[in-house]
Amino acid sequence: MDIELVAADSPTPEDRAAIIAALTRFNESQVGPSNMQPLVLLLRDAAGATVGGLWGRTSYDWMFIELLAVPEALRGKSFGTRLMRRAEAVAVERGCAGIWLDTFSFQARPFYEGLGYALFGEIAGHPRGGARYFLHKRLEPLPALK
Repeated sequence: MDIELVAADSPTPEDRAAIIAALTRFNESQVGPSNMQPLVLLLRDAAGATVGGLWGRTSYDWMFIELLAVPEALRGKSFGTRLMRRAEAVAVERGCAGIWLDTFSFQARPFYEGLGYALFGEIAGHPRGGARYFLHKRLEPLPALK
């Protein structure tokens, strides 16, 4: 097989799809289907424009929250909490064991910890002078060890 390594200056959606397909085939051969389902919760203004919201997905019995954005003018008015609680309800409906997410030191770590999320990892210096934090919240207890 003749294979070369290429840095793609202009990757296509097909390039991404091919990489995802290769990884999905391997993952499913190891643990079965991921049952990936997206979750999108939107904050819309009176004109119907999306001004923020939550973007995530469930996969392999866990929810991953990729994005949470609440406009500065709406912060402190429970919109973030409502988005997170709704995501948690969806995760329970989908049978998830828990939720995980990441946030930067200049973002919302205290907010997530106030909702019961616990730190499980950190990358110091990402970005330089800051940190990236990884948090999770279990929605069901760990199974007993056999």
